Amino acid sequence: MSSDVDLRPPDDTHRALGLTDDEYVRICETLGRQPNHLELAMYSVMWSEHCSYKSSRIHLRRFPTEAPWVLVGPGEGAGVVDVGDGIAAALRIESHNHPSAIEPYQGAATGVGGILRDIFSVGARPIAVMDPLRFGPLDDARARWVAEGVVSGISGYGNSVGVPTIGGETVFDETYAGNPLVNVLCLGLMPTERLVLGRAEGVGNLAVLLGSTTGRDGIGGVSVLASAGFGDDEADADKRPSVQVGDPFEEKRLIEACLELLDRDLAVGVQDLGGAGITCATSETAAKGGAGMDVQVGEVPRRQPHMEPFEVMTSESQERMLAIVTPDRLDEVLEIAARWEVRATVIGEVTGSGRLRIVDENGAVLADVPAKSLEEDAPLYDRPRSAPEDLAERRADRASSLPAPADAGADLLAMLVDTSWVWSQYDHQLFLNTVVGPGGDAAVLRLKHPTTGQDTGRGLALTTDGNHLWCAVDPRVGSAATMVESVMNLAVAGARPVAMVNCMNFGNPEHPEVMWQFSESVDGLSEALRAFDVPCIGGNVSLYNESRGRDIDPTPIIGVLGVVDSLDRVPPPAALVDGGRLILVGETDPVLDGSLWAARAGHRGRGQLPAVDLDAAVAVADAVRELVTSGLVLGAHDVSQGGLALALAEMAVRGGVGCTVARVPDHAALFSESPGRVVLCVEADRARAVLDVLEARGVAHSRIGVAGGDRLVVQGQLDLSLEAATTAWRDQLPAALGGGTTQG
Repeated sequence: MSSDVDLRPPDDTHRALGLTDDEYVRICETLGRQPNHLELAMYSVMWSEHCSYKSSRIHLRRFPTEAPWVLVGPGEGAGVVDVGDGIAAALRIESHNHPSAIEPYQGAATGVGGILRDIFSVGARPIAVMDPLRFGPLDDARARWVAEGVVSGISGYGNSVGVPTIGGETVFDETYAGNPLVNVLCLGLMPTERLVLGRAEGVGNLAVLLGSTTGRDGIGGVSVLASAGFGDDEADADKRPSVQVGDPFEEKRLIEACLELLDRDLAVGVQDLGGAGITCATSETAAKGGAGMDVQVGEVPRRQPHMEPFEVMTSESQERMLAIVTPDRLDEVLEIAARWEVRATVIGEVTGSGRLRIVDENGAVLADVPAKSLEEDAPLYDRPRSAPEDLAERRADRASSLPAPADAGADLLAMLVDTSWVWSQYDHQLFLNTVVGPGGDAAVLRLKHPTTGQDTGRGLALTTDGNHLWCAVDPRVGSAATMVESVMNLAVAGARPVAMVNCMNFGNPEHPEVMWQFSESVDGLSEALRAFDVPCIGGNVSLYNESRGRDIDPTPIIGVLGVVDSLDRVPPPAALVDGGRLILVGETDPVLDGSLWAARAGHRGRGQLPAVDLDAAVAVADAVRELVTSGLVLGAHDVSQGGLALALAEMAVRGGVGCTVARVPDHAALFSESPGRVVLCVEADRARAVLDVLEARGVAHSRIGVAGGDRLVVQGQLDLSLEAATTAWRDQLPAALGGGTTQG
């Protein structure tokens, strides 16, 4: 760069766009001159936290990402694994937290739309969605409004586009007041040979924009919304123009058109237009292909008049894809698009310059930047991180100091929440592949060949999990325990884990304590992944989750894909069966720190979590999986939030059968959430066979009781009628959100 280039910004425009002074200087050094307004806007969205992961990339590198079955790891539209029979599974998880806080319906709906495009951008047909959701407390009117809007947005988009929502989580807690978490996971399938990547290769090839017109909705969405927390309601209302608007019917046509293009090998590469819109799609495809691209900004179809070039290039209008095609196949591409009633427009050409140039209708160059500088050269920060100053004091404050519950039954009733009010609004039987839908520990799908439709006799299982209460106490141990919970959820469905994706929801990265939480969480998850031999194949980082200066509790959400090697029977439900014998598998550590019971007693973010014995968890998961696939289990449920008490109560109300349980010495053993445990309900005459398997594998276990009757009894601890438990479980959520009970 010439030494006489003035590095001083002419005004504060770069700051208004979310760039720091140092980043502005870096742009000048890259260009050898000062950027113009369009170039500055392009760098601002591409170097935003959401697009560049500039605060998190240095930590994400520590995840294990490789395995023989991994076809595509982190860094592409979706991670892809080989699941056998010539079938590849694509998996992706994303967040739409900030848009959903401002405009719940559209924020959630476009979150679904975006994750679907990530999946079919690699050539896979989306077959299932899951939605881990977090909202403020139920007694908060705004939290209820956000929750109702988000659920409506997910159902409105997912049901319309024709992809089933097969599971997820719904959590209400004070830490999310003002900053909900709306994470969406999608699974897709394809023949392994159809895998494509977002590459702009071949000088002279054309960039074809497919789908909706470009408008002012979503301009700078990721940089405006995902790089700042929330303050007063009036300021938040001003951000509504940054929230995209979705059209699921356009998305459905776009899915079919893109998949046909890929089936007929008409696209060199395909890229979703998500965060940063056309800027992102063109720069990423060019950079990954080692090429450049000239973009004719005047050719981009617009839905609003008088849009400036920077608006066109940074808009995040939904339902758009970029396909790279050879000139000799263009007519075929246009014919397919016309048949599916999808708009298709040539907006650019691949060049060998390595530069992204934006050109107007008169041939004037409006922007000229190195394509790689927008993505690969984005800043990388190792932000300061430090443990809380009072960490020692926090860890010394143990939940064991809390008084024993005056009425453990009442405490249990308060924990019972049936989330069917949420998932009953979703169509979870589309494609007729769903074997186990919402409400189970893991969702299970028949694995059919995506081309022939032939049933392979095997299955895929999916689970999403997170626990902010654990991670607020110890983000490292809590994250490892979350991975253990996911594997247990798969084990009770008879599935072995093969891949993980994560959505790392954390507070302000400029706070050293938040970056300490983030780093600890990555290490905890990495340790657990290695123990279970599960690769991380992708994910998403959502930072600046704060409201009025308060960071949310660290909330890593993980999605784990499992394979059921022989789906010859429906996996056992998380329910009791009359006359069944109850066996608790795994060791109980009677520690209440981080538990739901302790949190409800006012003890949060303090103490020391129960230890995570990863070797023992592997052994428990393997043993439970063997028992389930052998048909020796009538009912199975992992023990996680709420401890043994909540696990038994949920099994009782789902099965309509009570139980009598002994050998639970105190309330700590009853409500402890020590990881790596499962409750099994087995036939009396098969109990011995089950115990033999557990003993042969050296897995800790104990016979704890019998299923039957109309009461939920834990001797010396609680005695509830099944009717009372069922009423509490069934009515709490619909009474708060749906205006009455599920029966009227």
